[in-house]
Amino acid sequence: MAVEANEFKNALQLWASGVTVITTNTERYGTQGMTATSFCSVSLEPPQILVCINENADTGDGIEESRHFAVNILTAEQEEVSNQFAGGASQEERFANVSWEKGICGMPILNDCLASLECKVVEKVKAGTHWIMVGEVQDVVCRSGSPLLYFRSAYRNLTE
Repeated sequence: MAVEANEFKNALQLWASGVTVITTNTERYGTQGMTATSFCSVSLEPPQILVCINENADTGDGIEESRHFAVNILTAEQEEVSNQFAGGASQEERFANVSWEKGICGMPILNDCLASLECKVVEKVKAGTHWIMVGEVQDVVCRSGSPLLYFRSAYRNLTE
């Protein structure tokens, strides 16, 4: 028998993770983005990553149509960006005060983030309430800085 939802959530709060903004762009849906902490590497050869997106998230519709997305890894200074893309605001409002440009695949790349990985969808798998999107990395942009972390339902910073 599976564990209760609260037990599961309590356990996951003990996993520190980086914070990302997943973005996409299509003619039909326009520029879209959402905050996500469910991101990890899958393979080095070929270079692949995965993101998990709630089936109700409108950004998932854009990714489905474009078959591309970008993972923008946020810096410690980007808590507000994370909150802005976390929901509640329209897609237009999410991008309003964020500097970005189109990447080589046409996906929105946030200019001030720690790194951006532009990907082509190679697999989409349904798992419970989420879609697992596996993307082959087409381009990478890396910058300097420290990552924004999330642990025990709060933002954290590295202490060096």
